[in-house]
Amino acid sequence: MTTVEIPGSKSVTARALFLAAAAEGTTTLLRPLRSDDTEGFTEGLRALGYQLTTAPDRWTIEGRPQGPAHDAEVYCRDGATTARFLPVLAAAGRGEFRFDASAQMRRRPLGPLTEALRTLGVDLRHEEAEGHHPLRITADGVRGGAITLDAGLSSQYLTALLLLGPLTEQGLRITVTDLVSAPYVEITVAMMRSFGATVTRTGRVFEVAPGGYRAATYPVEPDASTASYFFAAAALTGRRLTVPGLGKDALQGDLRFVDVLARMGARVEVGTDRTTVEGPAGGRLSGLTVDMRDISDTMPTLAAVAPFADTPVRIENVANTRVKECDRLDASAENLRRLGIDVATGPDWIEIRPGTPRGAALASHGDHRMVMSFSVTGLRTPGITFDDPGCVRKTFPAFHEVFGRLRQDWTTTG
Repeated sequence: MTTVEIPGSKSVTARALFLAAAAEGTTTLLRPLRSDDTEGFTEGLRALGYQLTTAPDRWTIEGRPQGPAHDAEVYCRDGATTARFLPVLAAAGRGEFRFDASAQMRRRPLGPLTEALRTLGVDLRHEEAEGHHPLRITADGVRGGAITLDAGLSSQYLTALLLLGPLTEQGLRITVTDLVSAPYVEITVAMMRSFGATVTRTGRVFEVAPGGYRAATYPVEPDASTASYFFAAAALTGRRLTVPGLGKDALQGDLRFVDVLARMGARVEVGTDRTTVEGPAGGRLSGLTVDMRDISDTMPTLAAVAPFADTPVRIENVANTRVKECDRLDASAENLRRLGIDVATGPDWIEIRPGTPRGAALASHGDHRMVMSFSVTGLRTPGITFDDPGCVRKTFPAFHEVFGRLRQDWTTTG
């Protein structure tokens, strides 16, 4: 059996950094993710005047419940959590703040979140395209109150507002009209409670009490989305692979990807502190139709192994993947066609027919998930290359080294 250590969760690390910055006292994060996205987040916090110490496996953050230390300009790089969470943190303080991001991040929508902030009285102006970076905030704290939010494009809009709630004078009552990737909101609520906040949910209504956050020592669990590539690798090759640190009590909904693999014929064992996937003999996978709305970040992983199933694989309810780092539905279809696979797509679905992929040069579109997903295809398809293999630094800078060792180990052991 193969064991793979997966780096810390990007989603958990980003939320923990926000909570630590807003908390009273000094927070220690254990085994946080160090990647381009999280470094961008820490860089943004430092620009806002927060003090951080980042040792390899232990970060400490001095909280500032009163908000940023001074006026600032923040560059959010490609990071969606940085670009969506830090303006909210700044809005809860006082001062003049400008936020900008990469061309890729500028294209991604921000409108539902910034409109909600305006409804709460935040003085916010988009400098160029409405609903997109760059933006300016003249902050004077947030009183709070009741708002209605459409989080159908991104659950990060709701997460950002939930994180804001304890920093307001009156708290927040948020009525959600639509919500995608709901498990990420469950992560947010659980982590807020770990930092002392009071959050309740009744159907589509979330209520957050004022009162701020308390510092904590917080361990960051391995990234379940990243683990999906290694679980898929086991399923595709008939191997047995274990990821420690992700078990029955894991916060991240993307661990449910192993349930999809189980439906395709893999054997899955979820223990208290680890998850093991063993692929069927010869990697003979079964096709299926699956709704991946709640685990849409793993859609490209499934698309990349789908050609090896014995019947078509149809992935539904993933319209939100069109507004990620790239249009992941079209990008996945494009790369599968380059590999010689028959694919059809619709507004919120993709269907992949069985076939034998051939080697090809694939387009990353600057998206780490494209590269990591189709690296799994490469386990059974020689000759796959990528135009930008280095984009994996966004979430897993050492991916190619770790995945390469896995490939070598499995080749050596037959």
